[in-house]
Amino acid sequence: MSEAVGSTSDPGKTGHVLSMRGIGKSFLGVRVLSGVDLEVAAGEVHAVVGENGAGKSTLMKIICGVHAPDEGTIELDGRPVAFGHPLQAQRSGIMIIHQEFNLLPERTVAENVFLGREPVRRGLVDRAAMEKATARLLDELGESTFGPRDTVKRLPVAQQQIVEIVKALSVNARLLVMDEPSAALAEHEVELLYRLIGRLRDRGVAVVYISHRLREVFDVADRVTVLKDGARVTTLPIGEVTPDELIRLMVGRDLGTYYPPRSAGAGEVRLSLRAAGNHKLRDIDLELRAGEIVGIAGLQGSGRSELAKAIFGAEPFTTGEMTPSRPRSVREGVALGIGLVTEDRKAEGLALRQSVRDNVLLVARAVGAGNRGGVGDLLERVRLSPGRGEHEVRYLSGGNQQKVVLVKWMTMAPRVLLFDEPTRGVDVGAKAAIHDLMRELANDGTAIMMISSELPELIGMSDRIVVLRDGRIAGTLPAGASEEAVMGLAAGEVA
Repeated sequence: MSEAVGSTSDPGKTGHVLSMRGIGKSFLGVRVLSGVDLEVAAGEVHAVVGENGAGKSTLMKIICGVHAPDEGTIELDGRPVAFGHPLQAQRSGIMIIHQEFNLLPERTVAENVFLGREPVRRGLVDRAAMEKATARLLDELGESTFGPRDTVKRLPVAQQQIVEIVKALSVNARLLVMDEPSAALAEHEVELLYRLIGRLRDRGVAVVYISHRLREVFDVADRVTVLKDGARVTTLPIGEVTPDELIRLMVGRDLGTYYPPRSAGAGEVRLSLRAAGNHKLRDIDLELRAGEIVGIAGLQGSGRSELAKAIFGAEPFTTGEMTPSRPRSVREGVALGIGLVTEDRKAEGLALRQSVRDNVLLVARAVGAGNRGGVGDLLERVRLSPGRGEHEVRYLSGGNQQKVVLVKWMTMAPRVLLFDEPTRGVDVGAKAAIHDLMRELANDGTAIMMISSELPELIGMSDRIVVLRDGRIAGTLPAGASEEAVMGLAAGEVA
């Protein structure tokens, strides 16, 4: 990762764009925020961190006018404000970029930037003016790889994020809230995000940055506010706290080391690929062994997710050999004892309006097998109360939702378990629990393959790392390999 983009700006000298004092909020009698203070200066990147349920989302919704506080005051540029609707916050210069972008994929970049605010000339939308203004904003951000007339659906995720930022700048945003802005980005695209944040800082935009990825917090933030159980624990300059100290402030305890000890050694081969390929993969040679966690690295488009789907039978291999057998469908993959924890749990891993129990039994019921009687024990094993079995999954935190996905596959006692971004969008406490569970499964004899865009996670969890580039294996690295070695193979910068 490149050097941090944090500045040494002094919020006291630049003036506060946002001042929130004593903010309180309750829902149905449940206290979710209590006496929270938050101040953000012009040209400052202010990180807000905390476990899921700490109150971050509610605080951001109050900033953006979705909710009104029950208690406390909000000032914008020193003037009291009270928003009754998100549009009022937007007109005051407050914009939010959600983890899931709010764009119309079939429309052009310019049409998305000026959606609902289209310039009009002689009763018609002035497309020339709209495109000219969009081009100017793209130029200010140093973006030249796409233009105002490009259709959004044809842009990669990182460029769609730029469109969201341009949309915010088009309304002269003074305060930009970024909610998990790197969640859908590959490692190399995070560098682009950092550069964009640096340019926002240079323009004097105040940025509130929410992320579960602590390294990003230390890379981009000037100050950090920690929330726990709806209250502010502290606010500190980023240079006055270490990652371990920040974790302790967030979770109220030491997590020890970030990652569990590696296995003592690999067992028998559970899955073998020889010259396997399909329309996106070529000549894949790979072995997955009992008791081992094999990390899969690579840039976006390298074939990481496609490899998992091919092994699982969702996008089958069409050439080469797979032992014990090459599945032609998901059902055949499951029958072979293969499970897949997909990168998008909400879209592909869960039925959000169904109960925890129904979700846990989705696969077992579909194939008519599995350990249906031991659901309660499995929920306890992942530290989910069996009493939550009848709760709808949509009301769980991201970390607990991911645990439900894991239990869904644990009911099948898979021989091979594939993880695609296993801790995306979950807090540090839930990450540690998921990492521990993955290692427990490996120690119990499961062969595990893990795809991750977070290099520290990949290096910390893997017994060896296989790097993909352009649908092929670029090389294999041992446990504890450096980030530079991984990225060198992924980008083709080493032989």
